Amino acid sequence: MDLQLHSFQSGSPSGALAVAETVFGQPYREGLVHQVVTAYFAAARAGTKAQKTRAEVSGGGRKPWKQKGSGQARAGTTRGPLWRTGGRAFAARPRNYEQKVNRKMYQGALRSILSELVRQDRLVVVDSLDVAEAKTRALVARLAQFKVDSVLLVAEEVSDALYLSARNLHWVGLADVESIDPALLIAFDKVVMTQGSVNRLQERLS
Repeated sequence: MDLQLHSFQSGSPSGALAVAETVFGQPYREGLVHQVVTAYFAAARAGTKAQKTRAEVSGGGRKPWKQKGSGQARAGTTRGPLWRTGGRAFAARPRNYEQKVNRKMYQGALRSILSELVRQDRLVVVDSLDVAEAKTRALVARLAQFKVDSVLLVAEEVSDALYLSARNLHWVGLADVESIDPALLIAFDKVVMTQGSVNRLQERLS
């Protein structure tokens, strides 16, 4: 199958790029994509929440008042869960939220997402993402040619000029081809990818 190749300078079509149907022509597997994206965000959770039980808080070594005669409710310690400075009845413990996702599942989700981006005309392939100088206004003018509201730019290697041009644009994401993941690909309305990045992705997912 072929993808239309655009010029980043003018935004006009400049040819076609042959790509593998095994990477860019796969059916959309919603369940797999959901599982992989959920696992991706779960793995990012710190899981460091911890609370103390009544055995771990300080104090409470003696009975606060005598059992009878004071007119107050019976109490054997000031560190029970009912007390303001007491421990928690079911204290939280550090835990690992990581979910198992093997390599075939991860690569399958990437293929599925890339194929769906192609079907929805949300993947734009350009010859390069080279910018002459670090000018945000110039980058905005180039991206306006592709009529995008939010866009992810994927290059083989992010240059300093491209990074400085895009860093103040909240609607523009920037990544090199080695660091893209399923969650990043679905976070933007469109993905603008260089020809070299497409070829690298094919090698990685074939």
